[in-house]
Amino acid sequence: MHRPAQRKRQLRSRLLVCAAAVPAILVAGCSSDSGSDSGSDGAKKDSGAKASASAKAGDKAPTVEKAAYAKLPEPCEVLSKKTLDELVPKAKDKSGKAGTSSDTALRGSCSWDSLDNNGVDGSQFRWLRVSLMRFESDPSLGSGAKRAQESYAKQVADARATKDAKGVKAEPVQGVGQQATLVRYDLKKDKDTFKQQTFVTRVENAVITVDFNGAGLAGDKSPDAGKLGKDAQKAAKEAAEAVVAANEGDGGKGGGKASSDPSEKPKSDEPKSDDGKSGDGKADDSETTAKKKSSGKA
Repeated sequence: MHRPAQRKRQLRSRLLVCAAAVPAILVAGCSSDSGSDSGSDGAKKDSGAKASASAKAGDKAPTVEKAAYAKLPEPCEVLSKKTLDELVPKAKDKSGKAGTSSDTALRGSCSWDSLDNNGVDGSQFRWLRVSLMRFESDPSLGSGAKRAQESYAKQVADARATKDAKGVKAEPVQGVGQQATLVRYDLKKDKDTFKQQTFVTRVENAVITVDFNGAGLAGDKSPDAGKLGKDAQKAAKEAAEAVVAANEGDGGKGGGKASSDPSEKPKSDEPKSDDGKSGDGKADDSETTAKKKSSGKA
C-alpha cells in the first residue's frame, strides 16, 4: 500500500533536482559564450592599435633643405672705406648709423648721408642704406632659399610700387648673387628731384637691398642716374661678398651658428611698400637733412 506513494515522492525529488540544475547549466553556457566574444573584440582592438602604431612609425618626418648661410655680417662693416668715399664722400661719420632690429642674426641695416655744400652754387646730397636679411629653413615654411626668393620678389615689387615715383624702370642684372634687379625712378619733393636707385639681390638664403639716392639742391644740377645705378650695384656686390665671407671658416656654407628664432618678420626695420617705402629716409628725410645742413653751412 505504501510503495506507490513512496515512488511518487522519489520521482518528485528527482524532478526538483533536475529543475535546479538546468539554470546552472544555462548560466555556465552564457558565461562561456560571453567570455569568447570579449576575447575576440579585445584581439581586434589590439590588432587595430598595432596597425595604427605601425603606420605612424612608417611615416617620415617632413624634411627641408638646410640653409646655406647661418649668420650675417655687421651691416655697417660690409662696405669698404674706398666705396664709402666714392658714394658718400662728405659723410661726417663713415662708420654709419645702424638701424634697429629685434634679431640682428636675421636682419640689420646701416645708413650714411653726405652733403657737399657749395654755398650759393648749390649742394650735392647723397643717401645710402644697406639692408641685410637672412632666412632659415623651416619644415612648415620651406627652405631658407625659397623664403629668400619670396622676400626678394617682394622687395622688387615694393620698390616698383613706390608712391609718386616717376619714370619707374626695373631691369635684371647679371653677376651679382643668384638674382638681382635694379629699380630706378625719380621722386620730386618741393622743388628738388631725387634720383632713387634700389638694387635688390639674393645670395642663397640672404637678401641684400641697397637704397641709394642723390639730388642737386639749391639749384645745383641733378646727379646722373646711370652713375648712381652703377654705384648701387657696386655696393650690393660688396655686401653680398661680405655675407659669403662671414660664413667661411666654419665648414663652408651653413657653418655659422644658426639663430634659435626662425621668424622672418622682426617688427623693426621691415621694408615698406607703396607710400611708406620712400618716406623712410629716402626723399623726405634726405631732403630735410640736406636743407638743414645746407642752411647751416650757408
